[in-house]
Amino acid sequence: MSTPESTLLQSWHHNAQSWVEAIRTGAIESRLKVTDQAILLAVLGRQPERVLDLGCGEGWLLRALAERGIKAVGVDGDATLVEAARAAGSSPVHLASYEELMEAKVDIGSDYELICANFALLHQDIIPLLAAMNALLVPGGALVIQTLHPWTVAAGDYQDGWREETFAGFKGQWQPMPWYLRTLSSWINALDMAGFQLVALQEPQHPQSPVPQSLLLVAEPQGSLLFSQSLPAPTA
Repeated sequence: MSTPESTLLQSWHHNAQSWVEAIRTGAIESRLKVTDQAILLAVLGRQPERVLDLGCGEGWLLRALAERGIKAVGVDGDATLVEAARAAGSSPVHLASYEELMEAKVDIGSDYELICANFALLHQDIIPLLAAMNALLVPGGALVIQTLHPWTVAAGDYQDGWREETFAGFKGQWQPMPWYLRTLSSWINALDMAGFQLVALQEPQHPQSPVPQSLLLVAEPQGSLLFSQSLPAPTA
């Protein structure tokens, strides 16, 4: 019997080429007008030199960061998306499932100053993955997550649980995709249990829309603030 997680992965395999076309033709209005810029500005605002894009898809963010002189590394669990990302840019892109990352079966590097996950955390149990990412950050590093805004997409049912994306309105043949909705408190609890502390929260919104287009969370490893305060003061 298939699980929502296995169906989620299978839907990505089925939809990968259609996703590449949708991103590269600008078919998703919310990304064009709000969310792409939101994640890019959130990453640039931390001024990292080395970034890991978790669930990088076809690699648009890798290319945007590379254009700005940032060393970006990508990882994704779908071979079609990884191939597309590799073909379109010079950034290293690894093929690895989240399970392989949690168990450190694939070496994707370490000592990252920032790890971002842009609409890439759609399964239920994200805590082990977040904990694995925590271990790859340098002291003072940050995790930036952009996800569907739980209040906006809850449709009156504001509680953790599996939902389904049908891709209605998208061109092409799409397989419905299950994804896991978590409330704001659930996101914060997951970060805490993975050893992170929330340091910033944004709700990117288009000026002509009455609801936020996404939820953007910035977190640092627990103890980072204490670490930064304990550093010796610079001398003249």
